[in-house]
Amino acid sequence: NLSSRLGQLVKTMRGHSRLTEDNIKDALREVRMALLEADVALPVVKDFVANVKEKAMGQEVLGSLTPGQAFIGVVNDSLTDLMGKQNDALNLAAVPPAIILMAGLQGAGKTTTIGKLARLLKTEQKKKVLVVSADVYRPAAIEQLRLLAEQVEVEFYNSNSWEDPVQIALDAKEYAKKHFFDVLMVDTAGRLAIDEVLMEG
Repeated sequence: NLSSRLGQLVKTMRGHSRLTEDNIKDALREVRMALLEADVALPVVKDFVANVKEKAMGQEVLGSLTPGQAFIGVVNDSLTDLMGKQNDALNLAAVPPAIILMAGLQGAGKTTTIGKLARLLKTEQKKKVLVVSADVYRPAAIEQLRLLAEQVEVEFYNSNSWEDPVQIALDAKEYAKKHFFDVLMVDTAGRLAIDEVLMEG
């Protein structure tokens, strides 16, 4: 990941008082590779790396900083600019239930994020939250979400691996309406780039 790659760079970029094209070339390549491996879109990666290069070129390495630390500072500032300096509140202004559908690549942390977000919505925003798993492809996905719901003390809508994912979501939505839930969170199957059926679904 980006953190470990940059950690290695700090150790190798030494002995320069200014960041130059030569001494940041390898570092920029590591940033590019880390972002691509994290499935960041190529145009975004190209723009980001160009932005980091422009900001880093000619920057003086101040005081007790190493060149690697100075470069990491530039990357950090650029990431902050790209992602936004402040967190905006989740807009749940919808006829209840507000529906949050989690979609993304396999292993990206969708199910875990649902648990964290459900707890936040329940405890900090006092929302009545229902969670459902429409992941019928991964063994134990439904049970994993059920356990998370139990841990964060939100209601779990039961589904089965032989059901249609779309029908699961529709049934959960009807249940949420009838029982006055503020938020319905739907967990979906993770996508792999090589899985054409799921990527097009």
